Amino acid sequence: MRMDAAALASRIDQTLLAPTTGFGEGKRWIEANHDVGFASLCVAPFLAAIAAQQLVGSTTKACSVVAFPFGYAMSESKAEEARRLVALGCEEIDMVINVAALLEGENAFVHRDIGAVVAAVERESGGGGVVKVILETALLENRDIERGCHLAVEAGASFVKTSTGFGPRGASVEDVQIMRAAVGPDIGVKAAGGIRDLDTALAMLEAGATRIGTSAGDAILAEARGRETP
Repeated sequence: MRMDAAALASRIDQTLLAPTTGFGEGKRWIEANHDVGFASLCVAPFLAAIAAQQLVGSTTKACSVVAFPFGYAMSESKAEEARRLVALGCEEIDMVINVAALLEGENAFVHRDIGAVVAAVERESGGGGVVKVILETALLENRDIERGCHLAVEAGASFVKTSTGFGPRGASVEDVQIMRAAVGPDIGVKAAGGIRDLDTALAMLEAGATRIGTSAGDAILAEARGRETP
């Protein structure tokens, strides 16, 4: 698969979620990345307001995370966190499901959990917000990935996403293929976790991902530009 650097940038959520990153480093990182052409800058919740302010007028959206990285917060807490992030200017929200509930077959609970966040984002954004549902595929069997995808779609999510980047492993091509088959052509699939080079990013896109989550977007784009050089 071939893709020029500009097109590739528009598929990348450039991510800053390390627990050791503070306000100063976060602000400098946002300033360095705000006009690169990424789909979004995904930051920790305490940096969300700074990102949203810096990205006013940019094609790059502000994104943040809910119940990250474990997903076992109460549904009401998840919904309120999502609402507050949208109120601060985030246009995209990446939420973590309750993995244990999914593994136990508590489908109704998982559906309500996702739906609470989707409803909060829709209300606060006036219907324009995007919710990506993180499954943490490394903890799931294939059948669980499929079921999680179906529940996310039924609950109104815009995307399903492989991983937090803090689990036992990141995304795999097989994960992405399973997720794409489960959600069909109209729902986004985000591959995230361990994607640090161009070939891996392109393999995920070829497998059916529409978005790449990575903290190495700058290095991936540099590699892509290098290949464009005659």
